[in-house]
Amino acid sequence: MQDFVRLDPDDNVVTATRALQAGTQVEGVATAGLIPSGHKIATRAIAKGAEVRKYAQFIGLAHEDIAAGEHVHTHNLDFRATEVDYEFGTDLRPVAPAEPETFMGYRRANGSVGTRNYIAIVTSVNCSATAARRIADAFGPEELADYPNVDGVVAFVHGTGCGMAGDGDGFEALQRVMWGYARHPNHAGVLMVGLGCEMNQIDWLLEAYGLQQGPLFQVMNIQNVAGLQRTIDLGIEKVRAMLPVANEAQREPCPASELMVALQCGGSDAWSGVTANPALGYACDLLAAQGGTGVLAETPEIYGAEHLLTRRAVSREVGERLIGLVEWWKDYTARNLGSMDNNPSPGNKKGGLTTILEKSLGAAAKGGTSPLTGVYKYAEPVTAKGFTFMDSPGYDPASVTGQIAGGCNLVVFTTGRGSAFGSKPAPTIKVATNSEMYARMTDDMDVNAGEMLTGGVTLEDKGREIYELILRVASGEVSKSEAQGLGDYEFVPWQIGAVM
Repeated sequence: MQDFVRLDPDDNVVTATRALQAGTQVEGVATAGLIPSGHKIATRAIAKGAEVRKYAQFIGLAHEDIAAGEHVHTHNLDFRATEVDYEFGTDLRPVAPAEPETFMGYRRANGSVGTRNYIAIVTSVNCSATAARRIADAFGPEELADYPNVDGVVAFVHGTGCGMAGDGDGFEALQRVMWGYARHPNHAGVLMVGLGCEMNQIDWLLEAYGLQQGPLFQVMNIQNVAGLQRTIDLGIEKVRAMLPVANEAQREPCPASELMVALQCGGSDAWSGVTANPALGYACDLLAAQGGTGVLAETPEIYGAEHLLTRRAVSREVGERLIGLVEWWKDYTARNLGSMDNNPSPGNKKGGLTTILEKSLGAAAKGGTSPLTGVYKYAEPVTAKGFTFMDSPGYDPASVTGQIAGGCNLVVFTTGRGSAFGSKPAPTIKVATNSEMYARMTDDMDVNAGEMLTGGVTLEDKGREIYELILRVASGEVSKSEAQGLGDYEFVPWQIGAVM
């Protein structure tokens, strides 16, 4: 393995593939000091105030004169807000339809297709969280063993639902999340549990979205049932009646076009944009060729790369919708006295990332190269096929909650620093960006994209490996995070607006 990686001939930095001692020769210049693995090295002199470029893109300004061979990081690289002229549809690379492939899924009565078969307890408000958890906890392995086609009973609880405005962005986003989980194809049955007096009324949701109660979809409020314990007892009774019906579901061959995959990253490092994210992007292109859907999210983590995505927009309207989201986030951070450069995190920086611009350029690679076909609000139902985008924070649990509510029936999550994330009802596949972390956290990682650096594996081969694992996990193979039972505490609807 070479000591460094150059991503573009015009870049004025390269990235160290291992810790380099002072005096190591890099493209004809000697390193001026210790360069940690994953960190940047100037390959030529960069004057104070001049642009630093990586991925052939601007990632920041030199805070001081930087000599060739110096370490380039937070001490000498400054963030600057981007100013770009947006283009629309100038980089369209349609994928050719591929020979159809299938996976073994659960086809629902409404035509949607699930990859898992859960019974969900969905709460309208924090006040009903304890009831929901105790209902779900009543169903242990011994009882569920009698229902082998049911993956489990899961409580989706959260810390909001009241103390909020009854309209506006925050209320509408929470309602979309509840609707998305109530109608998710990975749920065979749903029980919604409320308190009764909360702002987020279950009855309003039923009316707004036309939800009808039946054997596999029921609702109740603690105040109407007459107390916590009676609610728990009645909830257990309702779920127990759902189990034999849910168990009747059988996996059957379904086209890969029915897959909707959430494209996520967390605990990123400098290798995220070099190995795992481009490999996931290649898998996304393979899925798009099948007529399936990839959903990129985390709007703050495409800031500085959004101009590359608008060039792939199938229409000016789609591209301008993405720009509108970025502008909203600029205003949102400004009025809260923050900065878009608050992201990356300390862990990201330790892994070699310096500014949000650099992080975003790597994060956007998860979307591959195919056209951007749709842009959606947080938790809005995703209807377009191919590569799409959903507005969300960069906070992984909140972001994935929105993607699942939007219809994603599987999640692929890349990580460089290491992550213990998992999700329900859509299982998570985790992809390591580097071999060292993969070996250290092998019980948590499903794929080692670090082999692209250390094992000579090509982007295409690693991307196809991820794609084929997507089909297997969609068919029932258990991912590493799923095997560890993750997902019960990762349901985090994004709270937008004032808490009153």
